Amino acid sequence: MAGNERFDNHQLTSVEHDLRILKENTIEKQEPFAAVLAYADSRVPIELIFDQTIGHIFVTRVAGNIVTPEIIASLEYAIAVLGIKVLLVLGHTGCGAVKAAMKADPVPGQISALYQYIQSAVEHAGGDVGKAIANNAKLQAHLLRTSSTVVRDALQAAKVRVESGVYDLATGTVTLHG
Repeated sequence: MAGNERFDNHQLTSVEHDLRILKENTIEKQEPFAAVLAYADSRVPIELIFDQTIGHIFVTRVAGNIVTPEIIASLEYAIAVLGIKVLLVLGHTGCGAVKAAMKADPVPGQISALYQYIQSAVEHAGGDVGKAIANNAKLQAHLLRTSSTVVRDALQAAKVRVESGVYDLATGTVTLHG
């Protein structure tokens, strides 16, 4: 969150890192301190909005920032093998997948396959898109806490924290929701 504050204040420190050294130090191994399950949106550059650089954040991305078996497996790896200390499920304002799930209109291809993962968050939002986005991040964090034995065991051993939040596209601020 301190990195997001630096980002908001246009005082990035990550740009001061020597990228050549960072690349060399991460060729054989990675040692991120955090993982983020984020939406697959080009307007949400995770390392940048948290003022981090190569090797600091293990990022998974999928439309709707939803928990699927593949996402769970990736994040279990981050916890069990890489030893991350915090896992953040991050939604963002103006989320197209949440808006689409709220409308439930026909869409091309397999886009509507996302709706089933988001529907519960939408149902408890009373038609409020912002609330549905926050609800979805909270729901996905809850699913990670409860559907993965690796995550659950790490939580019980106080080795990891699982949080949820929303990134505001207009302000650049991340707000945590627990």
